Amino acid sequence: MISDKELYKLLAGCRKGNRKSQEKLYEHYFGYGMSISLRYSKTRGEAVEVLNDAFIKIFNKLDKYSKGLSFKGWLRRIIINTAIDHFRKNEKHYHSVDISYAKTQEVSQTVIQKIAADEILEAVRELPPSYRLVFNLHVIEGFKHEEIAQKLDISVGTSKSNLAVARSKLKRVLINNGTERKESHG
Repeated sequence: MISDKELYKLLAGCRKGNRKSQEKLYEHYFGYGMSISLRYSKTRGEAVEVLNDAFIKIFNKLDKYSKGLSFKGWLRRIIINTAIDHFRKNEKHYHSVDISYAKTQEVSQTVIQKIAADEILEAVRELPPSYRLVFNLHVIEGFKHEEIAQKLDISVGTSKSNLAVARSKLKRVLINNGTERKESHG
């Protein structure tokens, strides 16, 4: 854990363009940043690309960070916005399906209890980009559909549809993984 004093010293160095300070800040927040960008990316390589793009923005916008506010919160917002930008640039219109295609399935508590966090993250990563983005923004980050629609320049209905399809796909994957686990242990 880095103290506020150390953080502000690093940030001051970064504002001056000091490469050592930038490296230290990057190294210190790499794990935290990757945990966020991995949720929005299909592959680790894509997550690193999103994170690196985010750090470029962070270094260029450090004058917009207000001392005393949560640096992690500010960093998190930039990483999420960078992931959204990456999505817009690369795959915005792919994989959208009307809500009528979403099929709901029940997931038993026992299946969910046996699933490791890594398996859930992997299942989320396997979602098509538009579904993954809406799922993360709504379920993980807590954005309302109106906010998501505005951020992604889509309709509220499309946001809701993408969330419904994402949940349906995740349920199927998690049920299948639970069934496979039972068969291999039973």
